[in-house]
Amino acid sequence: MTVNHFSTIAAVATPPGKGGVAVIRISGTEAVNVAGRVFFPQSGKVLCEIRPRTQVFGNIIYNGEIIDDGLATVFSAPHSYTGENVVEISCHGGILVTATVLEAVLSSGAVPADAGEFTRRAFINGKLSLTSAEAIGNLIEAQSREQIRLNSIKSRNALSENIAHISDTLTSVLGDIYARIDYPDEELGDYTEEDARRVLCDAKENISALLKTYGTGKAISEGIETVICGKPNVGKSTLYNLLVGKDAAIVTDIKGTTRDILTEKLPLGRVMLRLSDTAGVRDSGEDVIEKIGIDRSLEKIRTSELILAVFDISNPLDKEDEKILKVIHECGGAKLAILNKVDTGKRSIKNFPKEMFLDVIELSAKEDDRSAVLKLSSVIDKHFTNENIVTGEDAVISSARQNASLKEALEYINSAIGGIDIGISLDAVSSDIERAVGAVSRLSGKSVSEEVVADIFSRFCVGK
Repeated sequence: MTVNHFSTIAAVATPPGKGGVAVIRISGTEAVNVAGRVFFPQSGKVLCEIRPRTQVFGNIIYNGEIIDDGLATVFSAPHSYTGENVVEISCHGGILVTATVLEAVLSSGAVPADAGEFTRRAFINGKLSLTSAEAIGNLIEAQSREQIRLNSIKSRNALSENIAHISDTLTSVLGDIYARIDYPDEELGDYTEEDARRVLCDAKENISALLKTYGTGKAISEGIETVICGKPNVGKSTLYNLLVGKDAAIVTDIKGTTRDILTEKLPLGRVMLRLSDTAGVRDSGEDVIEKIGIDRSLEKIRTSELILAVFDISNPLDKEDEKILKVIHECGGAKLAILNKVDTGKRSIKNFPKEMFLDVIELSAKEDDRSAVLKLSSVIDKHFTNENIVTGEDAVISSARQNASLKEALEYINSAIGGIDIGISLDAVSSDIERAVGAVSRLSGKSVSEEVVADIFSRFCVGK
């Protein structure tokens, strides 16, 4: 059978593998009937007679045989996650028994759910905005406490409400203008040019405020493409291992030990780093393999958002250090200088070009030196997040799609305000306001393309 919006779907909603309990979720018009062919309450009632949101104990039967006992809960439309009739059957969490219960449900009239199908139905049925659905997907994939806060229900509701307010204010102006255009003799419409301008300026202010949160949201959610670079033996791999919390990179006194780029994704402070350790930049001579590694390092440096340039504070700058400085000077990424090995007690670097860097950090990248990690995370947080944004409380945008839609809406609003300022009638600027409404509607999902919706929900796991 093919899944469509009218099918009754089913999937295991708990993670794969052996566990104490597994949950099979069923959603659709026939959900209660499908579940009722499999689950039989011990009370003797049929499942359709059970009061909604009441959990009941019973037997799970397949081909006339009791395969398990468990619990069932019925959620009647529209008071469910998907907005449809939903039944959740909890069984013992063995791999085979879970698969058998799902097989029984599918044999009773349900079809396998696609990835993200339950949340997609919640969106289609108006239970969630598209921004909230995105946040739920991000919450499932969260790798840090800050990502959990960013995608919490309070935060995603704040964003949805903010977007709805912007949409409502723009729509009210547009509806007023259209009423006057359609019924010019009826003296309809409450907005003067001054009123319309004030509402547009309010929307502009709200959109601008949301756009200012994108840097913080992106740094927390998607992470910052970060590279550790420097000449050989300045402590790059030691710093990398310290940040990732394990011996991921080989550390020796032999130059050219690191030949290829190592990459890890890790939380640091509020942000997520997509961190890469690179080969030391130097003249590799006849070593072809090392030269390839160095060329890759240079390319990574040029394309990273954040460059952690490591120098040995106990030795003067030499030609290899100068080469690194020249390379990163020509790069567009944010630059932090790490003056490593302060534990030696030597400070032999003279006339260091601090003006090239956002910050200069002195530390000792030794094993388990958490003070070095805290110092670095504090500096990165300062430059990549807004300390006034309270994740988990404030409305924050975190995806390129959200950022692009708001930028487009702002462009059209500015055009409409500019038109009013030079005396263009509201009728004439209505096309700009209409385009702004369209951009905001794509943000919330009211007028988004099927391709965008499919892409967002394709990232979800089956069962959510």
